[in-house]
Amino acid sequence: MSAVRREFFEAIKAAGPTREDSLARITLLAKLMDSAVAIPGLNRRIGFDAVLGLVPGVGDAISAALASYIIWEARQLGLPRWKIARMIGNVAVDTALGSIPLAGDVFDVFFKANERNLRIIHDHLGTPKRGPKVIDGTAVRIDQ
Repeated sequence: MSAVRREFFEAIKAAGPTREDSLARITLLAKLMDSAVAIPGLNRRIGFDAVLGLVPGVGDAISAALASYIIWEARQLGLPRWKIARMIGNVAVDTALGSIPLAGDVFDVFFKANERNLRIIHDHLGTPKRGPKVIDGTAVRIDQ
């Protein structure tokens, strides 16, 4: 019975989510938490982290829990402990200073811990953050 169970779990592990799936999940979460909505006229983007910070007490705890999911995924992707420690530090600073009434809400708009953590993950994995840097093909100039 245990051999069948072991084979079953190994098959699930082999067919499970890939690295690209994990990156897509944490990229989406980081963008939603830090830059989901553009503020008209200010050229700044805010996310649900700043909005949740307006809720006294519970909002910053929820933001920290969501940010810790990104750290958990990074650990599953194999990031070293010192990079995980940097990511925990980013979340700790965001949570501690974000919990200060009013000033912490302004801090949440400017300090984007989830996007910083996403940048650490991309740097470690060597994945592009915004598409290719070099475009293949030839350029043709059309004179007017």
